[in-house]
Amino acid sequence: MKIRAWLVWLMALLLSHILIVASAQAATLSVSPATLTLKIGGAAATAAIANVSGTLRAPSISNSNIASVTLAANIITVKPKAIGTAYVTVRDSASTVYLNIAVVAANTATKFSVVAWNDLGMHCMDADYSVFSILPPYNNLHAQLMDSTNNKLINGGSYAVTFEAMADADGSINSYSAGKTNFWQYAESFFGMSLPDGIGLTGYGSISPTPQALKPDSASAQFVAEGVPLTPYDDTMRRNTYPMTRVVARDASGALLAEAHVVMPVSDEMTCITCHSSASGPAARPISGWVNDANLDRDYKRNILRLHDEKNLPQWKYKIALKQKGYNASGLLATADQGKSILCAACHASNALPGTGIAGIKPLTEAIHSHHGNVRDASTGELLGASTNRETCYQCHPGKETQCLRGAMGKAVEPDGSMSMQCQSCHGQMANVGKPGRTGWLDQPNCQSCHHDGLRDKTAVDASGVLKVWADTRFATNPNVPKTGFSLYRFSKGHGNLQCEACHGSTHAEYPTSHANDNVMSKEMQGHEGTLVECAACHKTVVPLTVNGGPHGMHTIGAAWVSRHQSVAENATVRAGCATCHGSNFRGSVLSQVKVAKIFNADGRTVSYAAGQAVTCYDCHNGPNGD
Repeated sequence: MKIRAWLVWLMALLLSHILIVASAQAATLSVSPATLTLKIGGAAATAAIANVSGTLRAPSISNSNIASVTLAANIITVKPKAIGTAYVTVRDSASTVYLNIAVVAANTATKFSVVAWNDLGMHCMDADYSVFSILPPYNNLHAQLMDSTNNKLINGGSYAVTFEAMADADGSINSYSAGKTNFWQYAESFFGMSLPDGIGLTGYGSISPTPQALKPDSASAQFVAEGVPLTPYDDTMRRNTYPMTRVVARDASGALLAEAHVVMPVSDEMTCITCHSSASGPAARPISGWVNDANLDRDYKRNILRLHDEKNLPQWKYKIALKQKGYNASGLLATADQGKSILCAACHASNALPGTGIAGIKPLTEAIHSHHGNVRDASTGELLGASTNRETCYQCHPGKETQCLRGAMGKAVEPDGSMSMQCQSCHGQMANVGKPGRTGWLDQPNCQSCHHDGLRDKTAVDASGVLKVWADTRFATNPNVPKTGFSLYRFSKGHGNLQCEACHGSTHAEYPTSHANDNVMSKEMQGHEGTLVECAACHKTVVPLTVNGGPHGMHTIGAAWVSRHQSVAENATVRAGCATCHGSNFRGSVLSQVKVAKIFNADGRTVSYAAGQAVTCYDCHNGPNGD
């Protein structure tokens, strides 16, 4: 009996090992293509399902009024029924993927383009709200609709722009937020508002299968949705800090004019756990000891409140603030332990939450950064305020997993493989960020701090941490935007009143970025990732031929310009401005590089360019002056 039992156990062990290996080697369920666009009255379209594991379930569509869906031999067939968008859910025994559906009018015009973007490149929220909160779930989406026939932006009127959930290339979709965070349980403690689950502070719900309208802003020629409550978890509770949304523009009849697929990033990796958890070193240990809460997210927050109380309770100003906010006289930890969670900005003003703070108490950004600049990195022993390594910023800001600094500047590397720019390259050392009198969220570098006179600096601040200012205004952001004395990229506009972020991408995620979801829109609009530089991306009908009417005073990009630029180049005064992009010696610079391979015909000769090659005068001529 013992031998038999042993054999049974051995066979079970071998079988489980085989199953584990098989599972590890199994390919993930997929559907191709991931998006289908159909026309009313037009033919059905199909998508193929691959890598099925176990039983393939019948697919379901989020809105059966839009289209019908059938499955046969692992082929999904979609028949259009009405104008609109939806997605199809495909499941097997192991995983779930999604097929995006768009049904458009049979005679949909191609003259419209819509661009959309998230304003910050990364929005943060707390992983837990039961103790205190720095930021609620709050994401912003912006869009602009262009009529290329008339070369103008549309300011609302009879046009509407909506947004809704969509799956990314990996099949991840984030279509609800309720139940993925405990924010709504404590929202009234923070803001005195009893919010329905899933509804944000401004009345918007999470991105969902049901389209929500962006509000037209005629002053900026934008459509805007502020305060969309997103979490970094998809519908399978898989962590995804880069959820996608579909932005759709329609006319008064409901006909689909254009759509864009954009990321709405959000992270809850904003944490102080490295130094403030009960398992960390002694540097931040409260005098009365660690709280040792079994819940790790609550643990470090309760330790912070205990330490905060120990340092400040002897001060009369602190006691007055506690009374003013209706908190327990024994301190913030006692208040939180009684079930009333603390909003940090209630006392420490934050421009991320307008109208917050108590006069005479340090603003939040000053209080946090001025103190922690003298703290040593727990892993390296280096002062956080002295480091030029973004990893020290990532001790608190979303970085180790999220990699919030991921745009063109953030991913740039030197020949030796080191990062070309760090967080401190733009923001300065922590002492500068936490300097008294600095206005958080507004005292930031603008484009001109680094881009000037045909050059690209790698630091926006000088040795003393002061923002650089240059006389060259070609790449400057708009002055006094959003407030007098401030100039910020994310509020500025340029070519044709397009917002800078519409073409260049969001702050911290300027095109191209290291995350695929960021690059989807630019690839769909112009065939390659990166800044929207192809005129035809927006000008769908006729590309205007202009000497200096393009972005940043540039000429038209493309073959039309190549064949007609001679008269301009012969003007010495005008030619001098060419040096901004083509280099002081007219032998090219990074700003004159083509993004994809191109072939131009000029003066009876053909000139070919490889992707990344700089356009120079010497490609076709002996030189700009005939030399």
